[in-house]
Amino acid sequence: MLAVHQRMAELWTLRRARELTRAEQDELLLCMEANATYVWNRLKLENLSLCASLTGDYDWLHEICERIEKLEPKH
Repeated sequence: MLAVHQRMAELWTLRRARELTRAEQDELLLCMEANATYVWNRLKLENLSLCASLTGDYDWLHEICERIEKLEPKH
């Protein structure tokens, strides 16, 4: 889970109990934008990895897998 996902969940939970402040609303929108960017980048790379696998281009597949790993948070 990315830090943005945790903050988005916190803001969503606050929103259920009370109205968010303007700053919190702006932050929630930023979190949602960051999430959408992350998801689309991840999906693109997963589709590219499928293409690389289907064409047997294992060097390209390795490169794509490295890019996917870089998207994930470090533990």
